[in-house]
Amino acid sequence: MNSNKLRTTYWVIAALLMVSAVTANQFSAEFTWDKYDFLIFGIMLLGAGLAVELALMITKKPSYRLFSMVVIALAFLLVWAELAVGIFH
Repeated sequence: MNSNKLRTTYWVIAALLMVSAVTANQFSAEFTWDKYDFLIFGIMLLGAGLAVELALMITKKPSYRLFSMVVIALAFLLVWAELAVGIFH
């Protein structure tokens, strides 16, 4: 997969995640985010996106790119879990 497809795929997934959060907030009583939650989620998606862009610019080998994407995804999920439930407390 070339870098343009990876970039497009990431940004489409990020947009779908944001849209799904907004939709869930509208139709579910259990999903109650306020504007600050959406702001933090957007900042996290933007930060992960910029990290993906940087990784794609720096790395050229497919194995390094895959490793970079996995590390970025794990870091994103770790921060998200910490903010959601405080796994380090």
